[in-house]
Formats: sequence, structure tokens, C-alpha cells
Amino acid sequence: MIGKLNHVAIAVPDVEAAAALYRDMLGAKVSGATPVPDHGVTTVFVELPNTKIELLEPLGADSPIAKFLEKNPSGGMHHICYEVEDIHAARDHLLAKGARALGDGEPKIGAHGKPVLFLHPKDFCGTLVELEEV
Repeated sequence: MIGKLNHVAIAVPDVEAAAALYRDMLGAKVSGATPVPDHGVTTVFVELPNTKIELLEPLGADSPIAKFLEKNPSGGMHHICYEVEDIHAARDHLLAKGARALGDGEPKIGAHGKPVLFLHPKDFCGTLVELEEV
């Protein structure tokens, strides 16, 4: 069921400064900043040969990233994202095994324009997990 690692997401207080760090210090290819209002974030993707890093900045005071940064002002790892072929089948399988989906349990369109779903960190060793249909 689980596919390859799609990205590791890092919450940051300033997405432009974080993008410059990856671009200028590490020589990485970075995307432009893109607001994703449905998720309350602005994203930048750092392209790596085998995966991506997603930099997340809060978009508004109600953003889940704003709450994360209150506890971690410098930023930090927010979630990991795995690819799945069928997000509804993956969700149903995981729910049947006792995992909990966040929100209403229905996939939403994510930063890549594909359906995504988040799973409760208490069910995955303290790590927030995102599933993305590919």
C-alpha cells in the first residue's frame, strides 16, 4: 500500500529566508512560494534527486503551522508524506486497522494539486503522516 517518500515538510517562520538558505547555501533547486489557502500555508518545494523538502510558512493566524511555530519558534520538521495509489482505499485500510485520519477524514487537494490526507501522529510513533495520491 505505502509508496515512496514524497517529501519531508519543515515548518519555518519565513519561507523566503528558508528557501534562500537551501538555494544559496546548499545549492538546491527551489520553487517559488505558493499560497495554499485550503491548508493555511505558503509552500516552497526544494527539489532533491530522490525526494523533496516542503517548506511551510503559516498563511493566517488560524494556520496549523502558526500553532506549531508557537511551540517551535525556529521551525522544525512538521510531517512526512508518503505516496499511495488510491487514497480512499489507503484511508479505509488504515481506519480499519485503527489509525485515525485528521479533520473529517476526506481527502483535500494538496500543494501538488493531488488528493492528500493527514493521519494522527499518535498512531505513527509521534509523526504526523500525510498520504498523497499519485
